[in-house]
Amino acid sequence: MTSLLQQMGLWHWLILAVVLFIGEMLVPGTFLVWMGLGAAVTGGLLLLMPTLPWQAQWMCFALVSVGSVLLWRRYRRRHPEKNDHPTLNRRGMHYVGRHFTLTAPIVDGVGKLQVDDSSWKIMGQDLPAGAHVQVVGTEGTMLRVEAVTEPAA
Repeated sequence: MTSLLQQMGLWHWLILAVVLFIGEMLVPGTFLVWMGLGAAVTGGLLLLMPTLPWQAQWMCFALVSVGSVLLWRRYRRRHPEKNDHPTLNRRGMHYVGRHFTLTAPIVDGVGKLQVDDSSWKIMGQDLPAGAHVQVVGTEGTMLRVEAVTEPAA
């Protein structure tokens, strides 16, 4: 195994980069692209310094791969992806702010609420059936509700 590690040359690194980039296209996620970038940079470094020791090659590969992941994560944290539908796949968030009338009481902080054509588990203060509530948030698959004094028009 050590001899294989020591025999990595320019073309090996570039071929590895291409294989990793192709793998990235075939496998969902963004993991292989960073290792492909590390292999490409290492190949480019070997082009400039053909006598670079194998230890330095592998160190370069590792540092560029890990460094590019960390830099990308930092960039994505500072520049989050903007979405036309921020509540997509978070169905309960569509109901936040809406007012409803309870058809069943909330007992021990838990109840059910008929919302359009579906029934939702709700949580909030104990309230009798017929009370008016507003959805104020979600917790998992439950809607969080609070009492309101009068129904919305």
